[in-house]
Amino acid sequence: MDAAERRIRKAGYSGFSFREIAADVGVKSASVHYHFPTKERLAASVARRYTERFLSALDQEAVPGRTEIEAWITAFRRALHGDGKMCLCGVLGATSHDLPEEVMIEARRFFQLCLEKLEKRGLSHAKAVQTLAALEGAMLLANVLGDPSTFDEATASLAA
Repeated sequence: MDAAERRIRKAGYSGFSFREIAADVGVKSASVHYHFPTKERLAASVARRYTERFLSALDQEAVPGRTEIEAWITAFRRALHGDGKMCLCGVLGATSHDLPEEVMIEARRFFQLCLEKLEKRGLSHAKAVQTLAALEGAMLLANVLGDPSTFDEATASLAA
């Protein structure tokens, strides 16, 4: 699943195959198929795991003295600087019109849960949408420009 996540975050849903995943981990393609009979099931499982890990990481960033938005900026920045890649569900969401239903459900779930979490932590629905859109967009811009500092420039006004 780690190998699939790396490939999806780098090239999207269409940018990986079972053969490449198998080569990355040093097994035969049949071994990958054994655990995940379809590409859709693998990608959906990766997205589900990513969502749970990301939401857990957000909880760890919520510390005294840090606003909710600062915690979210920190979590997104950590993901960007940690491996220099896009948010997995952001990548999937960018091509949502081409995703199989099982994968789309998990990508949508990520964004719905993020919005719910922001709202439960006191943000209005509109502010939650703006915050999540700004963070995903800042990550996209930093990746496209190849300059992680762009993320900080793009999110500076969020924390203000």
